[in-house]
Amino acid sequence: MAKRSPEKKGRSRGTPKTESNQPILPSGQENLVERPSPSINEAAPATEEESILKEFVIECGEMLDRLDQEFVALEKDSANASLLGSIFRTIHTIKGTCGFLGLPKLENIAHGTENVLSAMRDGKMLLTSDVVTILLTAIDTIKEILSHIQAEAKEPEQAYETVRQKLDALLAGNDSSPIMPTHSIPPRQGDVAPPTSPVGEGTGEKAADPSASKALSSAEMSLRVDVRLLDKLMNLVGELVLARNQLLQHARERDNTAETGTAQRMDLITTELQDAVMKTRMQPIRNIWEKFPRLVRDLTQDNGKQVDLVMEGAETELDKTLLEAIKDPLTHIVRNAIDHGIEPPEVRKSRGKGAQGRLFLKAYHEGGQINIEMSDDGGGIDLEKVKQKAVEKGLIRPDAVAQLSEREAINLIFLPGLSTAEKITHVSGRGVGMDVVKTNIEKIGGTIEMTNRLKEGTTLRIKIPLTLAIIPALMVTAGRQRFAMPQAGLLELIRVDEESGERIEILQGAEFYRLRGALLPILRLKNILRLNSRANEIKEPDQEQSETNMMVLETGGNSFGLVVDEISDSEEIVVKPLGRQLKGLSVFAGATIMGDGQVALILDVMGIAKQGGLLQEKEKHSDPEAKDDTEKAKGVERQTLLVFSLSSRDRYAIPLDLVTRLEEIDSTKIEQVLGRELMQYRGDLLPLIHLDKAIGLDLQGERPERLPVIVFSKNQKSVGLIVGQIVDIVEAERLLYPSPAGKVGVEGSLVIGGQITDLLDIDPIIERVEPGWLGEPVGVGEGQNEIQE
Repeated sequence: MAKRSPEKKGRSRGTPKTESNQPILPSGQENLVERPSPSINEAAPATEEESILKEFVIECGEMLDRLDQEFVALEKDSANASLLGSIFRTIHTIKGTCGFLGLPKLENIAHGTENVLSAMRDGKMLLTSDVVTILLTAIDTIKEILSHIQAEAKEPEQAYETVRQKLDALLAGNDSSPIMPTHSIPPRQGDVAPPTSPVGEGTGEKAADPSASKALSSAEMSLRVDVRLLDKLMNLVGELVLARNQLLQHARERDNTAETGTAQRMDLITTELQDAVMKTRMQPIRNIWEKFPRLVRDLTQDNGKQVDLVMEGAETELDKTLLEAIKDPLTHIVRNAIDHGIEPPEVRKSRGKGAQGRLFLKAYHEGGQINIEMSDDGGGIDLEKVKQKAVEKGLIRPDAVAQLSEREAINLIFLPGLSTAEKITHVSGRGVGMDVVKTNIEKIGGTIEMTNRLKEGTTLRIKIPLTLAIIPALMVTAGRQRFAMPQAGLLELIRVDEESGERIEILQGAEFYRLRGALLPILRLKNILRLNSRANEIKEPDQEQSETNMMVLETGGNSFGLVVDEISDSEEIVVKPLGRQLKGLSVFAGATIMGDGQVALILDVMGIAKQGGLLQEKEKHSDPEAKDDTEKAKGVERQTLLVFSLSSRDRYAIPLDLVTRLEEIDSTKIEQVLGRELMQYRGDLLPLIHLDKAIGLDLQGERPERLPVIVFSKNQKSVGLIVGQIVDIVEAERLLYPSPAGKVGVEGSLVIGGQITDLLDIDPIIERVEPGWLGEPVGVGEGQNEIQE
């Protein structure tokens, strides 16, 4: 086809989107994502013809992405004439513009595709899965040609005749007479006039379509902007925010009314400008998700599986840079779910499931972050198989694999080189994938965690920030130095007032705080950052100041408390990357410049948790009543325990099978005989022991009228142990921490119901007060008989 001069036509129009093949990170964070090789989008066009060609490539890319989704939808609803008409008009427009720009190979494939679509639209061809597959192959070919044009500014040498022949063969296999079965597509009028102008110019076809006129009107009100310009604009706004912060600081120090008013006005304008610039960079996650229906369709056909893809929250927006960064990780997860997760129909039926699997994607905003959940109802992950593969690959020692908890076993999936695929395919089996996914997510400040239900499915949860450029942060002080804590990982602030009875407890050198009944591990920022000479020393609570400032933070599903010296106001900070000399410090995420001109380091929540070893500690303490695989692997005994207390500040437990009875006695019935306390009980005398005195506590205060008593019997002897309060009877694992020196009769400590509980060795305690308790049975009439139930 003869090439027409582009000078006779104006610039092509279309609904613009900010597109680029190169993700450009804001605020100097360019090192987070690899840059692809340059293309025609990288440099300014030398001629108007190249400018038009660039516009054409971008707009075709947008339309083809939409076509993938529309073809998959049409395959499910073949009678949808509106959808078929939309597909036809898109290909029709691309074909017409190819002729205008002199792209014969691209026009040839588009023309063949249009012929098939026209036959389907006129009711001369049935829509089948095989037809859709050939049409999608043609779309992929068009994408390949466009990619070459983008890189080289010309069509490739390849002729693509095979694709055109397949399209023509589809037409040749149908006679010319219309067929009108139940699912045929009725003909549509007014869509046959070929365009003679670039994309967006008015044609007879467009004029006849009211929806097309509306789209043109919307396009005329839009402007395509190079993403590099938006990056530069974001950097300038970041610098403006820094200047704003300094101006506000200066106005507060001078306390001048006029200056304060000007500073507040500047603050308002800067905030509005920042919000506006941020919105220009925000794009819906739909831009990624719209590629998944085609991906799922192709994979299920290759694997012989049936999958229903459900997507929720497609309009959730995030920064374009982050959108580009998560595109490949999300695509890999979807491929894994189809290839590894969802079973073939016959396997699903044998497990009592429906033949069709379900892949569910959900995105939503929460706490200044984007949350993405991807779950399937497939076979789940066989953790034993994962452990075996990890040992075979040399990723973990055989003696260590038995000690792994369920969460730690799942995390083996993220190790480089691990794959559980039975055979290598084009989808999986090479051991490269989930480790890269995790690395890419963490590079942009995100987290990823997986939950598994064997034979029921898996769920992946990803959390990423809305943007990397300007974030809200809480300013804190430790060791006379100022730091910024991003608010994305902040749950709440706590001031521990020991004078009111609150305290931080110490267990085997680690600190914990009881927060609403749950045990919260504690770290001190000064110790983590080694800001004092005695960084690793933990002082007893009574040696600390009466009030302690603590932030409750969350990372990777784990919560912990971080103690700081002071907590200041919340500020919006501009994130600046650390120099290469400091990039190895995992406790810092970057730096920022404060209003007074000083630099403050930005703390990294996950890095601090790892530095303090709390990711492992959380496994031990966060859910103490849950069945922990680590404890099972160690052969930890499960038994029923009686939990009781002596005061409001302590808890104790003893095995329930040692207890004969639980009683509540009237204190007036206690008698003193030769310095011993006894009571008449079931026709005999029952010696009584005050547990607080027996273990060296000797709690002061008046005794209540009713006293809880735990009765023990051994060798035809009985004794009653007076305690403060019976709390509960629970079943728990005896995962003990060694008893601290000086605690009489304490076998060790464990966590029950989120609280530290001392497990008592009751026999030595009784023996100290009642000598002979562990000896031979006494004779009948010697003062004690075994208490019968």
